[in-house]
Amino acid sequence: MNSEFMQALEEIEKERGVSKEIILDSIRAALVSSYKKNYNATGNVDIDVEFSGDTDKVRVLNRKTVVEEIADLDAEMSIDEAKEYLVDPQVGDIVSIEITPKNFGRIAAQTAKQVVIQKIKDAERDVIYQEYIDRENELITGQINRIRKGSCFIDLGRLEGVLPAGEQIPGEFYHVGERLKMMILEVRKTGKGPQIILSRSHPNLVRKLFELEVPEIAKGEVEIFHTAREAGSRTKIAIFSKNEEIDALGACVGFQGNRVKTIVEELGGEKIDIIIWDKDIKQFIKNSLAPADVTQVFVDPSTKSSVVFVPENQLSLAIGKEGQNARLAARLTNWKIDIKNDAELEEYISQHGEEIDEFEQQNEENFNTDEKPMEYGEMEELDIDIKEDLLKQLMESELTLEEDGDETK
Repeated sequence: MNSEFMQALEEIEKERGVSKEIILDSIRAALVSSYKKNYNATGNVDIDVEFSGDTDKVRVLNRKTVVEEIADLDAEMSIDEAKEYLVDPQVGDIVSIEITPKNFGRIAAQTAKQVVIQKIKDAERDVIYQEYIDRENELITGQINRIRKGSCFIDLGRLEGVLPAGEQIPGEFYHVGERLKMMILEVRKTGKGPQIILSRSHPNLVRKLFELEVPEIAKGEVEIFHTAREAGSRTKIAIFSKNEEIDALGACVGFQGNRVKTIVEELGGEKIDIIIWDKDIKQFIKNSLAPADVTQVFVDPSTKSSVVFVPENQLSLAIGKEGQNARLAARLTNWKIDIKNDAELEEYISQHGEEIDEFEQQNEENFNTDEKPMEYGEMEELDIDIKEDLLKQLMESELTLEEDGDETK
């Protein structure tokens, strides 16, 4: 290869980060393949390609091993034959015989050009992949380029991401040119380059939006314990303050509710319940069932299950429309929740008095809620026990399940 070509490779190495040696090795391999294809080099023929210094000449070489007795004419030669190429040939020496065809330089030039172009493309794809693979679970803003078969293709700058139908917020409608905040769910490496899978329905999107809007969270003064979400409908997010002088709830709500309102608007009106996390699991379960008032909570740490009693007029709020409030509370706390009417409280205590005392002692001695929250995807396995007759009673009664007074905090 001539000096201009080698200089060009050095520039590519500096600007695109593609090693000159890698490109030359790729060109060499491509030329070997091209020779074997165009000149019917079959069998055990060992072909190599050599670039002659700073000239334009490319040499094709047939490599043969020196042996005492020839078993394969394509790959071996005798000591006597090797003396034509080597001064003192020995068994095991490799002899390179030039077999460069006429006009092979033209083939070499075309091949080199194709290889360089492909290597540049591959390098750019690798750079982009490495840039985004470390950004999984991060928040990103993009503009919708096109919509096809329910999926939105998002302009992210250097590449296009995809927001699949299954990762969209139910009930949301999108249009070309709209800008959205999304979470980078997954970065895949494909033959056509990196593929960025985005999500607007993942619970962590709400977490990232709070980190963006609430400086106290970004600074680590207020922390998010866990989030439970049914995208497009409702989210519960548990928070706590690491600084006694900072009001975690006030920080997240903001002046006149501006901070949480910004997040609600970004999510298309999705309700958000901000719950104060408490190390005492009983108090945390009480808090998680907001806006309902809870009379009493009994817990069994060995099975991570709880029995919650609420006033009759609070049943609709505690359970929520189609059981949503109780379901999200269970996901948020990672505990099973059995909701009962206050009318059953005395009977329950009389039947389970000894168990309650034992469980209360276990709770005080051994249990707190510092444990790692449930992973997203495991949530559907969690059991929320609401008596069928109680749920039927609520559905048939005139009690509203629209949760009057259930305000977004």
